[in-house]
Amino acid sequence: MTTRAVLRETAYAKLNLALHVRERMADGYHRLETLFAFCADGDVLEAEPADDLSLTIDGPSGEGLEIDGNLVLRAADALRTHFGIERGARLRLTKNLPVASGIGGGSADAAAALRLLGRLWDVAIEDVQASGIASELGADVPACLISRTCAGSGRGDVLEEVSAPALSGKPVLLVNPRVAVSTPAIFGRWNGRDGGPLTLAEPVTPDPRWSNDLTAPATAMAPEIGEVLAWLGEQDGAEFVRMSGSGATCFALFANVAARDAAFAMLAQNQPGWWLLPSALR
Repeated sequence: MTTRAVLRETAYAKLNLALHVRERMADGYHRLETLFAFCADGDVLEAEPADDLSLTIDGPSGEGLEIDGNLVLRAADALRTHFGIERGARLRLTKNLPVASGIGGGSADAAAALRLLGRLWDVAIEDVQASGIASELGADVPACLISRTCAGSGRGDVLEEVSAPALSGKPVLLVNPRVAVSTPAIFGRWNGRDGGPLTLAEPVTPDPRWSNDLTAPATAMAPEIGEVLAWLGEQDGAEFVRMSGSGATCFALFANVAARDAAFAMLAQNQPGWWLLPSALR
């Protein structure tokens, strides 16, 4: 009996090292300037050949997620339609990242599906990138498709890769206090003031002038975010602390792995209900 190969792809957790909100545009979206970085860890997507498309979801954050309308299946359908593919795939998503937490989530899963099914169905990643499918699925999907450090403008979907060797391999600790925040509600609370341009000089290194202009409204809605940021900022070896996206996940870049792991161990003991991910930047 022939065993069909199972392909795997990581849906890398996305971080906004900076997120400057410049204005609200006529279409209701906000014009942003952001710096994306990606962790080595995330959700995991598997695929094997099949006649039809199907998806199962498991993992610590998978309970209650809907199959119908899931971005993984939407990405698969869009890829098949655009390239005229008649084959299917049996997909399995292991959901490790918390849902709606500012670190990519569904966007990263959709991007992983495009990369993975491109391999399964013999579609070159360059063709997938050029197809426009990613931006149609969501503003963060083009950056997640690349999953490398890049600057984003427009809705965050106009991308420019940047040189950032100092960030590659940088130890990072992600912390989510397990509070739900709504992205539309956070943007709705934005104060309307131009956050100013995001200035990047290559090679890119963390700059204390970088801000996340959504931190104040997110903290107003969920004060736990402020607690996480304050705690991370007090840890030995923490060099750069921010909230990612519209929250509620916060992160700290550390000077070394030992300092990151010490912070992780302390927080795991003191806040067992919080979600934690020790990782490194890609």
